[in-house]
Amino acid sequence: MEPLMNITVGKLLEQVANTYPDDRAVTYTDRDYRRTWREFDEECCRVARGLMSIGVKKGDHVAIWATNVPEWLITLFASAKIGAVLVTVNTNYKVFELEYLLRQSDSKVLVMIDGFKDADYVQIVNELCPTLAHSAVGEYHNPMLPFLTHVVYAGKKETPAGMMNFQELYTLAENTPAEQFQAVYDSLDPQETINMQYTSGTTGFPKGVMLTHYNIVNNGRSIGDCMKFSHADKLCIPVPFFHCFGLVLAVMACLTHATGMVPIEYYRPTSVMQAIQDEECTAVHGVPTMFIAMLEHPDFKKYRFPKLRTGIMAGSPCPIKVMRQVVDEMGMHEITISYGQTEASPVCTMTTTQDSIEVRVSTVGRVMPHIEAKIVDPETGEEVPANTPGEFCARGYNVMKGYYKMEEATAQAIDKDGWLHSGDLATVDEKGYYKITGRIKDMIIRGGENIYPKEIEEFLYTNPKISDVQVIGVPSEQYGEEVAACIILKEPGSMTEEDVKQAVKSHMARHKVPKYVAFMEAFPMTASGKIQKFKLREWAVEQFHLGDAAQIETA
Repeated sequence: MEPLMNITVGKLLEQVANTYPDDRAVTYTDRDYRRTWREFDEECCRVARGLMSIGVKKGDHVAIWATNVPEWLITLFASAKIGAVLVTVNTNYKVFELEYLLRQSDSKVLVMIDGFKDADYVQIVNELCPTLAHSAVGEYHNPMLPFLTHVVYAGKKETPAGMMNFQELYTLAENTPAEQFQAVYDSLDPQETINMQYTSGTTGFPKGVMLTHYNIVNNGRSIGDCMKFSHADKLCIPVPFFHCFGLVLAVMACLTHATGMVPIEYYRPTSVMQAIQDEECTAVHGVPTMFIAMLEHPDFKKYRFPKLRTGIMAGSPCPIKVMRQVVDEMGMHEITISYGQTEASPVCTMTTTQDSIEVRVSTVGRVMPHIEAKIVDPETGEEVPANTPGEFCARGYNVMKGYYKMEEATAQAIDKDGWLHSGDLATVDEKGYYKITGRIKDMIIRGGENIYPKEIEEFLYTNPKISDVQVIGVPSEQYGEEVAACIILKEPGSMTEEDVKQAVKSHMARHKVPKYVAFMEAFPMTASGKIQKFKLREWAVEQFHLGDAAQIETA
């Protein structure tokens, strides 16, 4: 077992750039952006100095709200080089969620693009920050967002009023002497927080998971090792950077192995297949629905993937039929499966290229190097025997520093002995292979997206026509789970299903919009008055005729 790497993300990039200066680091197939490792490292250093010139200091929070554009990667490494903390923003967010994240994270800078799908980011930011357009660049003040001073625009249109263009950072770099930048760069410690990702936990609103250089560099290396990554590989990245899937399983796995990156701005089956073919990628990541969409695309057979061998399928359970198709029809004989959570930065267990297809479909692999794992009885906390269901717990270098400004929630997640409690039910066999069998916690996972019901409930509670609401996950053949909202109205008939869906859609991310809405007179309760969500779920499966999907889910 190799020792853990004690290096910052910025220094690791510099190291790779010195080793492979003229080899390709980043290749975009939909725009004129191709950089060697040396070019990319130099560009990130320049933007880092630009950030320093607008007042970003070590420990400051820089939020990024964008699809997988080059500016996302540049901002990641530029902020890492000066010890700023990159706060990742879900591309599907709307105003309700963005306001919460910017306020809770104390973000000083927001880097953003024009928008994504049905979300107009410029309009949303101006709604949230009504005086921004009338403020001089860098002089924005808002008591609701007291830390925010700069909004940096990385879009394709004219720079909106009150914002500065991302390209200005290259010029402003001249205002920060190279020696000043170098001093900060050399002062960084791998144990310092570099990244904050917001995740739905077991209670309340999303929490900012604080991850260090040490967390994500070492997790990325172990992930790449499981795929046998090397400098000869090239990874196509259609999964979003704002998730650990994109940031760690993809970008950090590539950085630690000097593997070339081929990012896709956002997932479209033909864009991914074209990129894999044209760039002769050896690996691609995705959730099962992404692979299904490629395999079922009418043009699938027109593409050729001569070098494709590995990658990761994660986010939700993989049907064996899909896995076999990916192996047989895409040539991914060494595709792997991983399991983890953002709080574990994120991978705890993973299959390897040597594991049989049966093992890769039926388990989530074995525990990663330098990480301990155990299955405990959720009631007693005692470790359970092999093949006995219990809660999956992990301990090691990969466990987060904690939730930002949430000490109580951190203490609930990480016990006094340093064990991170996942809230997931799992078993482990005699050979050390883990299976995830269910969830103790209330979270919904829809196509790889984590959704916490309470967040949607809290929003719907603000509607004056709604008396009570319970949001649950129901089985789905396509996405694993879908969102269902069970609602008690103050006046029956005062809202329709479409009214509810539209209200959520206009204020929250698209994936949080309920697929099913049921109006009820009362909720099933225990004798002590506790709502029984499991009974609501059973009722919804029957009500919406989801029996077949439920059987697939438990098969």
